[in-house]
Amino acid sequence: MGYRFTDLTTACQQDWRAYIEHDFVHQLGNATLPEASFRHYLKQDYLFLIHFARAYALAAYKSPTLADLRQAHEGMKAIVDVELGLHVGFCQEWGISEQELAELPEARATLAYTRYVLDTGNRGDLLDLHVA
Repeated sequence: MGYRFTDLTTACQQDWRAYIEHDFVHQLGNATLPEASFRHYLKQDYLFLIHFARAYALAAYKSPTLADLRQAHEGMKAIVDVELGLHVGFCQEWGISEQELAELPEARATLAYTRYVLDTGNRGDLLDLHVA
């Protein structure tokens, strides 16, 4: 049985609204987010992207079909070969060096979320990983 994105957001409407209406999202959208918060976000997003690439690698492992395997491969490839480079370049525009990014400790929130995704994917199937 397939699920649509709207099925999932409707099933957890309160959590979904809290996620998309978070102060961070509003401040980012309104250009009122403090610079220190934005720089922290940029740094942690670099680490998130690395773990997201790992999640795609896990998706490849969990893929029941060749089409799923190809999709996971393309997702990982896009992050590793394109998005990380773009992100590093953007960080450099904000005075954040690639060396600084490479030496960053993970913030608790980054650690908690990325490990949740990977742990859920390890315990479950491909759908569980995608939903996480």
